[in-house]
Amino acid sequence: GDPAAGFWMTDAGSQAKADGGRTWLIKAVDGLVVQLVDAQTSPAVAMSTWLSSHEAPPSFTVDRECELKAADESRAVVRYTRHALDTEEVSQHIAMGKMPTRLALTWNDRVSFVLTEALQFKKIAFMESVFESAAASPSDGKDDNFDADVAIATGELRKLIPDLLDALGGQTVAG
Repeated sequence: GDPAAGFWMTDAGSQAKADGGRTWLIKAVDGLVVQLVDAQTSPAVAMSTWLSSHEAPPSFTVDRECELKAADESRAVVRYTRHALDTEEVSQHIAMGKMPTRLALTWNDRVSFVLTEALQFKKIAFMESVFESAAASPSDGKDDNFDADVAIATGELRKLIPDLLDALGGQTVAG
């Protein structure tokens, strides 16, 4: 969590587990109000634009992983892994109605992740450069390194989330 920034993130494998964590937090902290973050532009629409235009939003780069899903009854799925996404083939799939449900992005060459259509972050990975200054600092043990790593990761996400929400047209709050 990052109370100062007003965000709480959970490392949950499913929405049900995330909801359970949210319920526990509300019960544990009297008077706490927790609302889901949403954006003005749906992630699927934004990801379609980024892929079709071959232009990522400021501070982001599109990586080499994507999933496109047809909205019709076929529910056809196309997955790209370790594949260039700035191709005519990807643009054609989008023009034919397939919407991105997952897209790999990197923010400021510091954090890579997969964004889902539900505004979830998957496969979050911090680049080595993010932790280099902490590794160079003397520490008394593993606990110090863990605490420093958590603080650094939180600091990176505290900056990444507003940039992503800006790329999605700004934040709205859903219940």
